[in-house]
Amino acid sequence: MKVIGFNGSPRKDGNTYLAIKTVFEVLEKEGIETELIHIAERLLYGCTACGACKKTKDGMCIIDSDIFNDCQKKIYESDGIIIGSPVYFGSVTPQVKALIDRSGYCARSGGNLLKRKVGAGVIAVRRAGAVETLHQINNVFLLNEVIIPGSIYWNMGIGREKGEILDDKEGMDTFRNLGENMAWLLKKINN
Repeated sequence: MKVIGFNGSPRKDGNTYLAIKTVFEVLEKEGIETELIHIAERLLYGCTACGACKKTKDGMCIIDSDIFNDCQKKIYESDGIIIGSPVYFGSVTPQVKALIDRSGYCARSGGNLLKRKVGAGVIAVRRAGAVETLHQINNVFLLNEVIIPGSIYWNMGIGREKGEILDDKEGMDTFRNLGENMAWLLKKINN
């Protein structure tokens, strides 16, 4: 089994990375392979609503001049997906928005290709907007029939400067619990 993670923060080793890494550590202890892609450091265009994916029905995007199709292939090859974002003015980063819009649209157009994968959003927040940001990620999962595991609280950790999220005990416990629940669910689905 494999879980692919996407870090949508421009801070490659910042709080969003640390949150995803915490979930990954639990998954790896459970024997689940993980891979992390930092999407913020590479070119990723937003959806142009051209509708080509509805015609090709292959689950891929006709725009091939950025990293999207490589990311989408990794999503299709994985059993689970983690999408991490810091909160930017009450929302996901532009890179995460581009990923979730295109991934969701292409997967649905290809015949619900994300159906029954396991997915979770992971949020790093300074102050407010975490729940709304998490909902944006969860919406693409729900609209694509992805199964979302819960945790002991919303999947968010508080911290502004790099590493401050590690001081949020409840947030870190939430990420570890999310990893446990995600591993349990993946094993149930894949046995």
